[in-house]
Order: sequence, then C-alpha cells, then structure tokens
Amino acid sequence: MKSNTSRDVIVAAILCVLFFIILNPLHLWMPTMVHMMVLAFCVATFGVYAAFVLREEARDERDGVHRMRGGRAAYLSGATILVVGIIYQGVTDTVDAWLVAALVCMIIAKIASHWYSDRHY
Repeated sequence: MKSNTSRDVIVAAILCVLFFIILNPLHLWMPTMVHMMVLAFCVATFGVYAAFVLREEARDERDGVHRMRGGRAAYLSGATILVVGIIYQGVTDTVDAWLVAALVCMIIAKIASHWYSDRHY
C-alpha cells in the first residue's frame, strides 16, 4: 500500500482541531445542538483516522522501524500525559476514574498485542 503522509496529517489535524473546539477554551460558544454536532464530527473523523492507521503497511525494514518508533512514541506520550493527569488530580484529591481506566486499557492493550505478536508472528 502506498503511503500518503499528507492525507494522514490533514485528517489528524482536523481531528485535533475538533477536539480543541470541544474544549471551548475561551467559552465563546457551545449550544447543545452545536456541541452534539462537533462530537459527531469527532467520532467520524477519528474513525477515518483509525482506518488510515490500521491500513498502513510497512514496505521494508526501514518502514517497519519507523512504525515501531512512532507507535512507541505515541504510546509513551499518551501514558505520560495520563500519569501526569492522575498525579495532578491525586494532589488535588479529585482523581477521575476515566484517566485511570484509559491508562489501564493502554497497558492491557500493549501487553495483549505484544503477547499476540509473539505467538503469531
């Protein structure tokens, strides 16, 4: 499969902008209907992004190494953000269960995929 980096970057950028819009940092808008539409666009855009990620294939060893390093960097940065959030909320005595659940799911998925790959590849 031919790599199309610009398409992937555009979809990822749209996804990031949509999630930033949901945060509404300046509290400028967010009527209920608009909020629901933005959430729907986020889900749809994430589905498109996930499809691109799942369909990518390494053409040679170098591509495989790039995918491995990219996946490792994404996993570690996501886990780091979740750990920082858990520590921050732990200090303020308001630990959100979603942060812990997301971190546990990431760890379980990493272990399960590693175990599956060892057994089947």
